[in-house]
Amino acid sequence: MDGDCIFCAIAAGRAPAEVLFEDEETVAFLDINPAAPGHTLIIPRRHYRNLFDLDPEAGAAVMRTAVRVARALREALAPDGMNLVQANERAAFQSVFHFHVHLVPRWLGDGIASPWRQRPASAAALREVGDRIRQALAPGGKSEGQNP
Repeated sequence: MDGDCIFCAIAAGRAPAEVLFEDEETVAFLDINPAAPGHTLIIPRRHYRNLFDLDPEAGAAVMRTAVRVARALREALAPDGMNLVQANERAAFQSVFHFHVHLVPRWLGDGIASPWRQRPASAAALREVGDRIRQALAPGGKSEGQNP
């Protein structure tokens, strides 16, 4: 637990939240600044700064809870769709530095815009980026499951 982390305080029951679901590994609660009705945050109870710090087992637990809560949101609110959003570091709009995912119920015409603009990439550019990523994924690369 991080003593200054609001999400750690929520997970420990020391800060108020509209909790929808919790188990030994995760907590799901409504966002206090919702993009849409039912906007839910899902966190691991243990503190991880972001995806780069996240233990794979904790990530799996968060995803299990996300699937369960998404189905409940669909049943309760009948949205036309659902966004699953996860941000890492300030450049990607992370504002609370405790790993979390957002479930945002969506309705046609709700006015929520995509956070990025699609731009076509050439086959050469895709290949160059793909080569760099495959090299990082190769045995001995930094992405073999260890934390940085």
